[in-house]
Amino acid sequence: MLRIKQLILTLLILGLNLAVIAQSGTIITNIQLVDGTGKPAFNTSVKIVGNKIVAIGSLKPNKMDQFVDGMGKILAPGFIDSHSHHFGDLNKNKAGLSTSSQGITTIVIGQDGNGYPMDSLTKWLQINPVVSNVASYTGQSSLREIAMGENDLYRKATDAEIAQMKSVLASELEKGSFGLSTGLEYESAFYSSKQEVLDLAKVTAEHKGLYTSHIRSEDLHMDEALEEIIEIGRQTKMPVQVSHIKIANKLNWGTANLILKKLDDARKEGINISADIYPYTFWNSTLRVLFPGKDFDNLASAEMATKQLFDPNESYLMQFAPNPSYVGKTVTAIGVERNESPAQALMSLIKIAEDFKNANPNYTGSIEAIAGKAMSEEDVKVFMAWPEAIICSDGNAGGHPRGYGAFTRVLGKYVREEKLMPLEKAIYKMTGQSADFFGFKNRGRIAVGHFADLVLLDPATVIDQANIKNSKALSTGIDMVWVNGTLVYQAQQSTGKQPGVLIKRK
Repeated sequence: MLRIKQLILTLLILGLNLAVIAQSGTIITNIQLVDGTGKPAFNTSVKIVGNKIVAIGSLKPNKMDQFVDGMGKILAPGFIDSHSHHFGDLNKNKAGLSTSSQGITTIVIGQDGNGYPMDSLTKWLQINPVVSNVASYTGQSSLREIAMGENDLYRKATDAEIAQMKSVLASELEKGSFGLSTGLEYESAFYSSKQEVLDLAKVTAEHKGLYTSHIRSEDLHMDEALEEIIEIGRQTKMPVQVSHIKIANKLNWGTANLILKKLDDARKEGINISADIYPYTFWNSTLRVLFPGKDFDNLASAEMATKQLFDPNESYLMQFAPNPSYVGKTVTAIGVERNESPAQALMSLIKIAEDFKNANPNYTGSIEAIAGKAMSEEDVKVFMAWPEAIICSDGNAGGHPRGYGAFTRVLGKYVREEKLMPLEKAIYKMTGQSADFFGFKNRGRIAVGHFADLVLLDPATVIDQANIKNSKALSTGIDMVWVNGTLVYQAQQSTGKQPGVLIKRK
């Protein structure tokens, strides 16, 4: 009797599947499928009906199906930007070219300790359609602002304030936040105690969330900063991730393998630690992060920064509201204009920005930002090749070229030109591996029943075009992009469609 019931159930499922396949949809044929698992590419066809993938293989079309000839190119899952700041651009630029043009179909926001309340995010997305899917962390700095006030963050939180943060965090996690993010190098969180961070991490673990951190130091005190995140993983037993892993102290360049040994040793201990990375040797942040001691008027600290923490000859201002003419110029060049040394110019720029902020309390947006040349190419490649590293942009639509070119740069420069890793492995780091970390059950791989987030790309031509001088140049080699079964990008143009959805942790 049981076997008969199982047979009937199998036939019913088969019948339903055949019925779905028989529906009219879109068949993408003549493709090399890289499915997001890391397996080698193979020739096949994929059928989309609605927002889902319904069939893969040698497909028999019906009269109403639409065809896309893949011309032998690669069809991959849409890329998941595991550390993204693109959300602010979704409302201003509905076309979403910064994401779609490099194959991104899902962005994970709320990074570096800053984020949006889940209720606000849900309501906003109900009113404002967007081109890509969105998932979010809850930021520690945002929690600190709620409990302590945005003008009173440069101190340790009290027990009562930590209790309030924990309560708000628990609520956010219940509403679908994916976990806790911290930006411990930034002043809004720099003064928080290790116990505060651990207490919040424990709440996150209780709700089966994740922890990602812009650690307290990526330069002078990186060892201690890594020990902190490892200890959080040890005590909470939840997955922890180092945001945009890098070595930003010139004196420590060449030690990437030593850092990875520390992380691998932690993994052998049972600590689930990983990292994300973007493929550049320069970061984008505030000028103030170049002073680890927050002593912004200390000339000795400024001189140390110019010698160890960034190259003022190759570091460009990307934003500077007090004097827009400085944008696009190096710190050294600005110093020449001002008849100052690079160290003096660095201090002056911070003081000018601070005075501007005090004089314009209602100013919105970033007052200053710098693309700081601070990493070695070899360290970047070692980190990128680490099996536990996933790819991110850490970008937005402007400023640092990573906002338009991170994913295509990996595929063009590091896969095709430098052969750092096979194409299938790189795509796995952008799709299936990221989906596994976040627990996206029906995204990140091309499989029947999964959402049709897809990118058609030419492996022979895919490459980033964005650079410091033209940070919004569109990549080449990304032919077509689908989000939830809807074509959103083709021939370097937006289709005007906005099918993105809010993905909540379940």
